[in-house]
Amino acid sequence: MDNVYIFAVISLLVGASEFLVRRTWLKHIGSALLVIILTAVVSNIGLIPSTSTAEAPVAAYDFIFGIIAPLSIFFLLLNVNLREVLKAGVPILSLFVAGSVATVVGVLAGMVVVGGPEAFGNNYNALGGMFVGTYVGGSVNFNAVALHYDMMSESLLFGGAVVVDNIVTAVWIAATLAIPRIVSSVKKRSESREVLLGIEDDTESIHPLDLGILLGLGLLVLWISDLSASLGDSMGVTIPSILVLTTIALILAHIPVVERLQGSRTLGMYTVYVFLAVIGAFCDLAALGGLGSLGISLLVFTFVAVAIHGLIVFGLAVLFKVDLDIAAVASQANVGGGTSALALARSLGRNDLVLPAVLIGSLGLALGTYLGFWAAGVLLPMIW
Repeated sequence: MDNVYIFAVISLLVGASEFLVRRTWLKHIGSALLVIILTAVVSNIGLIPSTSTAEAPVAAYDFIFGIIAPLSIFFLLLNVNLREVLKAGVPILSLFVAGSVATVVGVLAGMVVVGGPEAFGNNYNALGGMFVGTYVGGSVNFNAVALHYDMMSESLLFGGAVVVDNIVTAVWIAATLAIPRIVSSVKKRSESREVLLGIEDDTESIHPLDLGILLGLGLLVLWISDLSASLGDSMGVTIPSILVLTTIALILAHIPVVERLQGSRTLGMYTVYVFLAVIGAFCDLAALGGLGSLGISLLVFTFVAVAIHGLIVFGLAVLFKVDLDIAAVASQANVGGGTSALALARSLGRNDLVLPAVLIGSLGLALGTYLGFWAAGVLLPMIW
């Protein structure tokens, strides 16, 4: 399918989502969730691809994950006030660590429920490690564990795991968007969530001069961050590119000339919505149905894992009276990664949680691989 066409459809869906949220009752859903839903519908009826694999790559999706997603982080970090960030630091970090432990517990419980080796064969431990990795820090960890155990050769199991992971990730984004709003509505802490959705804040006047500088800075910083990571690899040192990008963006955010540039928030939200659209597109329900009993086992396993994770994270937040917005962002940083957590923070109207979302997402990238290998190599084999 033509990549220009795919970009056109995604951009139109982002625009449609914003229009519907601004003009209809769908404002109660919010643009982030609505763009996921609309794109999932469009991909499942075959108007755009529902996946991008090594065998059948979709350049548009790969470009969005590799370029657009990190650019969204850069643009939104230009609006970060570090004084506000400090207020959310300890609670969100604590819940993120608790969420990582909860993920391990959830994966163990999910394996027990479906029967581990009976459901997934001898590769049950590798599969469990993959899901520990991805629900602690993101898909990079999922692939790291899969590569080590050569799970790609188990095409049916690996393909099913990818499909289920994408579906559950999208569902959990929807859940973490909804939970704080539902609880807020029940407690009547506010009469309306419209202002908190950031509709007015995301409306800016953009001059071509500002647009050119912002795009140039974003792409330059992205190039520098990728180059730093490559140089680190050549020297045997791990330098996460996202941390380099974050650091440079925060420095630029406090330079008066950059602060005066108009349009970074609008660019940031557009690129975040494009990223979320691809998350929605990857909800391939037809592929899930084609897996038969394996698909059901995978779905039950991941549902139990994420449900236990969510119960523990939100339960701790309620127990210790932590803002549920913070719990939602911490949980999303585990299950969906830093970019999803950032999108959630902005969709909840919490600019103070944007930087913590990115930082704990980066921590998850480092922690998830270690926990994934530990679960696959030590913890799960101890049970069976």
